[in-house]
Amino acid sequence: MKAHPFDDAVAVLRAVGEPTRLRLLALAAEAELTVTDMVDILGQSQPRISRHLKLLLEAGLVERVKEGSWAFFRASGEGAGARAVQALVALVDPADAILASDRERLAEVRAKRSDEAQAFFRRHAAEWDKLRALHVAEERVERAVKEALAGRPVRALLDLGTGTGRMLELFAPEIDRGLGIDANPEMLTLARAALDRAGIRHCSVRAGDIYALALPRDGYDAVIIHQVLHFLDDGARAVREAARVLRPGGRLVIVDFAPHEVEFLREAQAHRRLGFARDVIEGWMGAAGLEPTAFRNLAPDRAGDDQLTVSIWVARDPRLVTDAPALPGVPAVEVV
Repeated sequence: MKAHPFDDAVAVLRAVGEPTRLRLLALAAEAELTVTDMVDILGQSQPRISRHLKLLLEAGLVERVKEGSWAFFRASGEGAGARAVQALVALVDPADAILASDRERLAEVRAKRSDEAQAFFRRHAAEWDKLRALHVAEERVERAVKEALAGRPVRALLDLGTGTGRMLELFAPEIDRGLGIDANPEMLTLARAALDRAGIRHCSVRAGDIYALALPRDGYDAVIIHQVLHFLDDGARAVREAARVLRPGGRLVIVDFAPHEVEFLREAQAHRRLGFARDVIEGWMGAAGLEPTAFRNLAPDRAGDDQLTVSIWVARDPRLVTDAPALPGVPAVEVV
């Protein structure tokens, strides 16, 4: 297991060797929070909290994720920084009165976030229920998505257009880390509230551009694009970007509608495309350097001209695992 060099280890210990910074680190290990959230929880001034967060950032103990005019802070999720956070937080008794008080105020912040999310859901629930009534039950779709990724472990999962974060919830018990990307801040609020309610700490969401992900190449074992492409002007470009972040042997799963003629979805739900033929998506996958491996249709639960068929495409990065840098502790093997 790779550790910090001596000078870096000293910097980490200096960064956390102050009461407020240790409290902030413990909070960041629990949830993604804004500076305003931390001000409310700790009862300290915004400049003071920001100054402490800057030191934790410089030490690689926390990460900052920008979303428009907001920024969220969370504990480092990978590498030596993540291991340092785990070790440092574990040094303090979780029942300590100071940390217990901070967790109580954190619970209040989460409750407020959940209330806001539910209010947004209530405002739009009628539209979503109308759309859900047009196609196969979500339980069947989710089961099919899990079947599509069965057979090999998924350590790192990326969900593009994450919406309410449901795909992250679905796969959370099986993965080491998950990230959801969405451009809609209200949807991200919903997703964060859902992950908080489920107690999921190893998955997070952030704002991002599906056409230009601020993510390194070869970072994920699986990417899911669930009911997103029909909203986009350039689905092929989104598929190319998804392919870029797949590891060798990684898999892309796309869920969307088969071609249909339910025109009201263009205005009522802002759909730009009325479904996709099998060969269209497979053509995009091939052009992105992926190998289509599976396809299936899920017919609607009831008959009717307004009913939609859900299609699922699966593709694989044809490179071998040995083409990529070896993962720590994981022997290089061929993907068959």
